[in-house]
Amino acid sequence: MTQRPRHPLRVIESRRLTLVAATPELIVADLAGREVFSGAIGAEVPENWPPPLYGSPAMRVSLEQLQDPAEHGWSIWYLLSKKQETPYVLGICGFKGKPGASGSVEIGYSVLEQFRVQGYATEAVARLIVWAFSHQNVVEVTAETLPHLKQSIRVMEKSGLSFAGPGSEHGVVKYALRKTSN
Repeated sequence: MTQRPRHPLRVIESRRLTLVAATPELIVADLAGREVFSGAIGAEVPENWPPPLYGSPAMRVSLEQLQDPAEHGWSIWYLLSKKQETPYVLGICGFKGKPGASGSVEIGYSVLEQFRVQGYATEAVARLIVWAFSHQNVVEVTAETLPHLKQSIRVMEKSGLSFAGPGSEHGVVKYALRKTSN
């Protein structure tokens, strides 16, 4: 079995995933279409790309965010499968920005329909929580969802987040995980 070469971009590895941090160049390629994006990220891009809640408007917000070098890593991360000979882009996971003065970051995720209920979102969220807590100024990771999105809540709970009350918008609930002292 031949080992695939290390990805040239900033990556985090997990058991079944390679998480690739978005760069302005990757997002521009993503906006240009599946074929351009596939070549830029080095993975197959399914026909139903992008996942829910990550269309062109969200891509443009991420692109604007990444104009600030301090935001690199605190935006989206693309989820690439490891199992196939040719990796597939399965979805996204990431943060809504760098830590604020309170030391809190909000995480979000979206996986293509054909890859849901397989633990990929949970695996990505868990790995990015570890990454976030490795930064001294991060003391809390939060996530928000609608209360009827049971799969999303399950991802949060399996990743160690607990119900923390109402979210930032009407009808949204918030989950949180505080960093423990070592």
